[in-house]
Amino acid sequence: MPKVIGLTGGIATGKSTVSELLIAYGFKIVDADIASREAVKKGSKGLEQIKKTFGGEAIDDNGEMNRKYMGELVFNHPEKRIVLNNIVHPIVRELMEEQKKYYLNQGFNVVMDIPLLFENDLQDTVDEVWVVYTSESIQIDRLMERNNLTQEDAKARVLSQISIDKKSRMADYVIDNLGDKLELKQNLQQLLEKQGYISSINE
Repeated sequence: MPKVIGLTGGIATGKSTVSELLIAYGFKIVDADIASREAVKKGSKGLEQIKKTFGGEAIDDNGEMNRKYMGELVFNHPEKRIVLNNIVHPIVRELMEEQKKYYLNQGFNVVMDIPLLFENDLQDTVDEVWVVYTSESIQIDRLMERNNLTQEDAKARVLSQISIDKKSRMADYVIDNLGDKLELKQNLQQLLEKQGYISSINE
C-alpha cells in the first residue's frame, strides 16, 4: 500500500534538496509552491477571483498576478492576506489532492512537499511527517547567502515560522541536514532503508 508523506522543514533547511533526492529514489512529489503558482496563473479562475476582489491593480501588464503589488498589500494589511488565502488555498488543496490521487492510483509513494504544513495544521492529511532539520544559525546564514538578505531580515523570516526545533519534535522522522549535501544524502538513505522504502523501490 503506497504511503503519503508530508515533507516539511523551515525556510532554508534544505527541503528542496531532499525532494530532488527522493525523486531519484522513485517517489512522486506534489509541491505546494508549484500548486500555488498554478492556482493564480494567467487565465485561471483563481486569478479572476483576485482581480474581482482586489481590483485591476492586482494584475500586471502581461495579464498575470502583480506579485509586487499583492505582496506589499498583504504584508501591510494582514486582513487582506486572509482574504487572499481564502481564494488561493482551496484551489491549491484541490490541485494537490488531484495529483496525489493520480500518483497513488499508479502505486507510487507520494511526498507532499508543504513548507507550512504545521502552520496550516495539515499533519493529519498525511500518513507520516518528515522534517528536514538544520540549526537556526545555519538557516539564517543560508538565507542571507541565497536571498542576499541582511542578518536582521533573514532572522525575521526564520522567526516568522514555527521554530525548526518545535517542528522536529512534532515530526514522525527527522532528516539531519547540519552537514553538507553528501551527509544529507546518507542520512536520507538511512531513513529510507530503515523504513523499507529503498528495498520496496528496488524490488
